[in-house]
Amino acid sequence: MQQMKGKTVLITGGASGIGKIMARLLLERGAKVLLWDINKLKIDETILELSSKGMIVGFVVDVSEINQIQETAKKVKQEIGVVDVLVNNAGIVAGKYFHEHTTLDISKTMAINANAPMQVTKEFLSDMLDQNFGHICNIASSGGLISNPKMTVYAASKWSVIGWSDSLRLEMKLLKKNIHVTTIMPYYINTGMFDGVKSKIPILEPETAALIIIKAMEQKKRMVTIPGYIYRLTRIGQGFMSVNVFDWFAGKVLGIYKTMEHFTGRKNN
Repeated sequence: MQQMKGKTVLITGGASGIGKIMARLLLERGAKVLLWDINKLKIDETILELSSKGMIVGFVVDVSEINQIQETAKKVKQEIGVVDVLVNNAGIVAGKYFHEHTTLDISKTMAINANAPMQVTKEFLSDMLDQNFGHICNIASSGGLISNPKMTVYAASKWSVIGWSDSLRLEMKLLKKNIHVTTIMPYYINTGMFDGVKSKIPILEPETAALIIIKAMEQKKRMVTIPGYIYRLTRIGQGFMSVNVFDWFAGKVLGIYKTMEHFTGRKNN
């Protein structure tokens, strides 16, 4: 069991949704929490709400901008020190058919969901290697396991995260480094990001999802789907069913292919 007490934890997209809940849970475990978020008002609100629980500091940063990532990482190292645990949580979704996406939709989604976890990790991994300790938790999505209409670019970004994240885990293992990598693949979470989604599979409650993620890091788990059976349903189904049969299973039986039909999303996304 990995203890979070005394560890410095950085959470991207940490001022709202499951990021904010994870911040609270980590503070309750005695960690020092650093929030990265694009929304200063949300950062200030979160710090005001949680500061009584422990050390929490916020940084305004747009993780789609590499220069902001680099500059803010430098500031963190100068003002705070080494980041022991990194949670790449920031994400966006457009929720459109692919032909409806603008060039900006595509570039922004890939920049935040796929590129940012790599760029942010790159800034802090060298310190983890030097101290031979660290933990990187990447919040991907079950959308990175199964194709879905109106999630083309989002799914592409999350497939990317899963491939990179688990490859990084293997690299750390190969190099015999005490740096753990956890890849999280949740189903829809009721945070507002996926407002309008209708699903036969229960939509996750944020508190439950956040707690599972924290426990997964404490237990040094490698790949976690929420709920757990999602991985088995998709991987076993894709392995043993033909494409036509799996489309029927996922689309008709599980109803996954229709979940985004009434998507509205968070209004400020």
